[in-house]
Amino acid sequence: MKFSEQWLREWVSPTLSTQALADQITMAGLEVDAVEAVAARFDGVFVAEVVGKEPHPDADKLSVCRVDDGSGDTPQVVCGAPNVAVGQKVPFARVGATLPGDFKIRKAKLRGVESRGMICSASELGLEEETSPGILELPTGAPTGEDLRAWMMLDDTTIEVDLTPNRGDCLSVKGLAREVGVLNRLPLQEPDLAPLPAAHDAVFPVRVSAPEQCPRYVGRVIRNIDVTAQTPLWMIERLRRGGVRSIDAVVDVTNYVMLELGQPLHAFDLANLHEAVEVRTAREGERLVLLDGQDIALREGTLVIADTAKVLAIAGVMGGEHSGVNPQTRDVFLESAFFSPLAIAGQARSYGLHTDASHRFERGVDPELARQAAERATALLIQIAGGEPGPLSETASPDHLPVERQVPLRAARLEQCLNLVLPGAEVVEILERLGMQVVANGDGAWQVTVPSWRFDIAIEEDLIEELARIHGYNRLPVRRPAARLALRADGESRPPLARLRRQLVARGYQEAISYSFVSPELQALLAPGESAPRLANPISSDMAVMRASLFPGLIKALMHNLNRQQTRIRLFETGLVFRGDLDSVEQTAMLGGAICGARDPEGWAARSEGVDFFDLKGDVESLSSVGGDAAAWRFEPAEHPALHPGQSARVFHRGEAVGWLGALHPAVRAELGIKLEVFVFEVRLDALTEGRLPSFAALSRFPEVRRDLALVVDEEVPVQALLDTLRKRAGEWLSDLRLFDVYQGGGVVKGKKSVALGLTWQHPSRTLNDEEINQLIDAIVTESRQRFGAELRG
Repeated sequence: MKFSEQWLREWVSPTLSTQALADQITMAGLEVDAVEAVAARFDGVFVAEVVGKEPHPDADKLSVCRVDDGSGDTPQVVCGAPNVAVGQKVPFARVGATLPGDFKIRKAKLRGVESRGMICSASELGLEEETSPGILELPTGAPTGEDLRAWMMLDDTTIEVDLTPNRGDCLSVKGLAREVGVLNRLPLQEPDLAPLPAAHDAVFPVRVSAPEQCPRYVGRVIRNIDVTAQTPLWMIERLRRGGVRSIDAVVDVTNYVMLELGQPLHAFDLANLHEAVEVRTAREGERLVLLDGQDIALREGTLVIADTAKVLAIAGVMGGEHSGVNPQTRDVFLESAFFSPLAIAGQARSYGLHTDASHRFERGVDPELARQAAERATALLIQIAGGEPGPLSETASPDHLPVERQVPLRAARLEQCLNLVLPGAEVVEILERLGMQVVANGDGAWQVTVPSWRFDIAIEEDLIEELARIHGYNRLPVRRPAARLALRADGESRPPLARLRRQLVARGYQEAISYSFVSPELQALLAPGESAPRLANPISSDMAVMRASLFPGLIKALMHNLNRQQTRIRLFETGLVFRGDLDSVEQTAMLGGAICGARDPEGWAARSEGVDFFDLKGDVESLSSVGGDAAAWRFEPAEHPALHPGQSARVFHRGEAVGWLGALHPAVRAELGIKLEVFVFEVRLDALTEGRLPSFAALSRFPEVRRDLALVVDEEVPVQALLDTLRKRAGEWLSDLRLFDVYQGGGVVKGKKSVALGLTWQHPSRTLNDEEINQLIDAIVTESRQRFGAELRG
């Protein structure tokens, strides 16, 4: 919410500086994001009238103008703006003026013609960021000779407040003024909202077919308005300072009332409405061309405003192009409605829209505000564009309007939460200043009736929060809790997550943190067959489902880096994945990673080859060894829909499948536009943090005996199975078994591979002799030949 400080001070004006006011708003729980001047610094600029205009003798695009600036002189000015004309009121910078950017105005000659001053555009005065195509035209009633800065009240500040979704009541000047008034014990100076007498009896019929979604609909016919009437500069400026662009008198009035009171309004061209307005849900096949020109197909269930012939608008979001106000409009139908927040929530986003109206309706608009806003808009519209108002008509369903809420409050609970005893009189005074009705129940308890504009107050803790922020968070006492706490046992067999993180960082990884909700399309590509809860109100369409795997977030982060010329990437992430539907969702903590690019960092001694499957497998094996129980882990070939066949493996821990690793499938990479090979892994975190309790074993004083074997086996034989067999037959004194080479090529039959293994034995109490070792080697070779057809390589 962005608002003008001057506008706010018309409602309530505490004796605070701008910065003190912003700090007070922030301390009340409404965080101020920015405090900015509404215009850059300039001086020496006055309201002037163009009294003469001639073409420049030596330049087709320049004009030689004379202006009356109220000084008694009519200085000559060379102007290049295409829209300058005799009779206009314009901002004129006299000689000696200073414009934004410390630009000094001096006498000059342009193509040989003297120029004494400058007729300014909005961008030259710092009123617009984009370069203006022409001069700033002022209203014809602007006083000639008046200092422009003072006349436009440009010594003002805009304050931008970052509101949390529960504080929709502050999305207006009135709402913010109400907060400032409460904080400073000041009353509000509200504008005149008295009902206007009807000038005619015309009422346009309204039917509400969805009362639970639209419990109140207020309408009014206003005849004979002048759409071409110029919006007054004070309104244009207030809209600009609130971040809204001026369009025409009717639209400007509706936007002004929305910023002022918080009630979105819409005006229809009465001539384009047929028989009656109906508030209903969209039907199959209906379409609507929006005010911004988009032609959209409406989904069944979308709340719309329609007449008997067509859909006119998406309720609470945006109107249609063919029923909106246009230059030929003479009569309008003014709409002021209350739409249920649940009916509007997510509707705009589902169509790729976000409007000021939907932003407010989604968070909750005061259901009692519709009539007041309609009266205020009518008065302003008649003041600016003329017209004759009809009676205000209202269609309401009391059964579906928000019910009056009563919340109990206990002094004991208040003291317990705030660590402070607030006097009962102060409690009542704060709550009543907030617009609540308070009835004492005795015994330090109150029954509090919540005002209609506070959708966020429903339980006792909400009232306590209100009391804390109005009393002042900085005034609450600080007390540290005292308790007898037993030290938690530190399980030596469970390595902490921080140790796993350090292990990956030591291997060149960087930690990524991604959202827990991802694109449904990306999830279907990387985790096909996995079901995950779908969000009812997603942030955006590409974050519509909870993640069933860490792969989508990691791949998205990897692509983000690749698109920025980072080709050597190593990322890991820890977090929950969600599987199943919302009623039976299973949450599992996982650790995942993704790598691509060169194996080694760039350097004169670095190898140039890229990473492969075994680099990733080595990283995962290093994680599995952190718990001191590397033997409990196995990797078996398996196929995953998103991984490359032949370059993917299932990860097992103590016989249970706990993860995947492998190369991203070429078809998946092609779909995502990734040219480099990418390798990913994902392992259950509870398995990685389940290790083996360290135990002491005495070091042997006797020498080790090592034998190297090169076994030739079929290339399809898994090396892991061969290693398992060797461990089983190598006896209890085997201290190390290491795979140090796998070879295929000259000297090895096609379809075979040579697997080179180093076996080390060591006895704890004596020296092993050659005969014992030879017996073990014979048993290993025999078992390998019987199980795998292995032969010793000659």
